[in-house]
Amino acid sequence: MCLILFSYKNHPRYRLVLAANRDEFYERPTRPLGFWPENPGILAGRDEQSQGTWLGFNRSGRFAALTNFRNLAVLKKNGPTRGNLVRDFLESDLGPRQYLEAVKQKASEYSGFNLLVGDTDDLLYFSNMDSAIQTVGPGFHGLSNAFLDTPWPKVKRGKRALVALVQDRQSLDAEDFFDLLADRRRPEDHELPDTGVGLELERVLSPIFIESPGYGTRSSAVILVDRDGGVRFEERTHDPGADPSCQVFQIN
Repeated sequence: MCLILFSYKNHPRYRLVLAANRDEFYERPTRPLGFWPENPGILAGRDEQSQGTWLGFNRSGRFAALTNFRNLAVLKKNGPTRGNLVRDFLESDLGPRQYLEAVKQKASEYSGFNLLVGDTDDLLYFSNMDSAIQTVGPGFHGLSNAFLDTPWPKVKRGKRALVALVQDRQSLDAEDFFDLLADRRRPEDHELPDTGVGLELERVLSPIFIESPGYGTRSSAVILVDRDGGVRFEERTHDPGADPSCQVFQIN
């Protein structure tokens, strides 16, 4: 994932409202959202190259999501795949904090990452660019390729839009969140972060929805988790030259 926007424990009907874009190289093979044949308790897309995932649930209400941390100085070309951090939590019986404590012990082996993990009670955040495991509190949050709630332009714009769609609304429409995730506007140059990739690439990566010749937003996801634990998970794919697809799943 490259952008995760979410409202947590501050809507009367939904415990979690999440809208996210996955940005990746178009050539990287990917399986769309679905229950995994070898583990039908997991609902997620699949990175066919490394067999991990970036965002998923399991039938017991466990949730995990991942973004890369953009820092070329800590890129480890031969490090383990970060997508396994999501997969392993969904397959694990460890509580969120126990799991992140275990991840913390091996975190230096990986390129930079941000990891959200949760269950029906708690949601926690950890980045291997820091040593702290944080409990995520109620409110509106945004996560891109820096720390949680770092005010990059796309995060600020996305959070403002999320607040407008969620706050004081009893009924939520997934179409509104997909419209939010389709925002292709670029910020002004003076607003851009400096992450060491150069100004031209910062511009390419700055919108909520990314488009470029070899890399961009491959899929968008909207997740609604109600107060009773029911999950509605919808994903739409955007690969250039391919027919767009839409998958909608429920976990009750």
